[in-house]
Amino acid sequence: MKIAIIGAGAAGCFAAANIPYTKGVEVVVFEKTGKALQKVKVSGGGRCNVTHQCFDVPELLTRYPRGKQLLRKTLYAFGPQDTISWFRERGVNLKAEDDGRMFPDTDDSQTIIDCLWQAMMKQNVQVYYHKPVKAIVPGTDNKSGEQNFEIQFADTSVYIADRVMIATGGFPKAEQYGWITALGHTIKTPVPSLFTFNIPHHPITKLMGVSVPDVTVKITGTKIARQGPLLITHWGMSGPAVLKTSAVAARELADRNYAFNIKVNWLNDVADDTLKETIVQLRRESGKSLVVQKNPFGLPRRLWEYIAEDCNITDKVRWGELSAQSQNKLIEHLLHDIYAVSGKTTFKEEFVTCGGVALTEINPQTMESRKVQGLYFGGEIVDVDGITGGYNFQHAWSSGVAAAKAIEMGL
Repeated sequence: MKIAIIGAGAAGCFAAANIPYTKGVEVVVFEKTGKALQKVKVSGGGRCNVTHQCFDVPELLTRYPRGKQLLRKTLYAFGPQDTISWFRERGVNLKAEDDGRMFPDTDDSQTIIDCLWQAMMKQNVQVYYHKPVKAIVPGTDNKSGEQNFEIQFADTSVYIADRVMIATGGFPKAEQYGWITALGHTIKTPVPSLFTFNIPHHPITKLMGVSVPDVTVKITGTKIARQGPLLITHWGMSGPAVLKTSAVAARELADRNYAFNIKVNWLNDVADDTLKETIVQLRRESGKSLVVQKNPFGLPRRLWEYIAEDCNITDKVRWGELSAQSQNKLIEHLLHDIYAVSGKTTFKEEFVTCGGVALTEINPQTMESRKVQGLYFGGEIVDVDGITGGYNFQHAWSSGVAAAKAIEMGL
């Protein structure tokens, strides 16, 4: 029995690591590049955000803009707690940060890579590099009469497999899925997810490096809004609040050709009336304090000075002297700050795709194709994607295990 896994990423390697070694069974992983587990290597700033400390599956499902019908099966079967246990059993402890993201104790993604690699080698998995797939052709074994697959590679070599799992990750262009559509599968048009917002030539970009711990970002004209930390960059805005918003709005923003407005509430969920009451109190209790020096909202100093200047509040204006016009402008700036976004920035190594193989064509319990018996999928190649925070890796682990167990049952 020969099992071929296409793609040495998180889902493919995890599946390979979970197919028990059995005499007469050969598990081979084919990777188109020269390295395995590259997303694992770079994720979380090189620390690897393995999963998230969210153990309630209904709550966990809300973190995935697309794919819930499949995830309801895979996450119940193998969720974050199972991920933690799997790595712990192999000597790797995961720790949770305040926001729920989970990393290895070592804060080094190489720890996760080494763990996965050792598990694969224990199962006698073979890995071949520089093997981009050109086509997969279902056929029949002449001796047994059983179905098999001829995998044709770009270097003209061929491998005959009894079972195939496709775990290549997502592709940014629809035409890159041609060898999968040739198998009869439908592809939901791929568009980027988890990207940052470009705000060209806006003066706020002079504050690059400033991070605000808790804001709300809303796509104007929609109900789409997400909260979290925001980072000002030299090209615009990034950070979890922006990345989560981009994930939820991925298709809508693609339809707008990435030209849209966002509204930022720098105070997260503070309402107008509440802020007005706070300012009245400041006038009464801190009237002699300079507005620029008395920052009662916990905002970074550079951002507060920028907002004050934009509201025509000089460094000599005291809270008790604040004009009604400046007060109204300050409230608007803090709670309803509008920015025109023109374009996006994605990072190649951490690219996440909205789109992929249609979920109606996959058995969610086994990850087997409903179109081609013996063909399996895992990870981002299917139309599932999560917001930032370890959710996409959790999908990779869950779908990888589901495919591995189904393949094992057929051995």
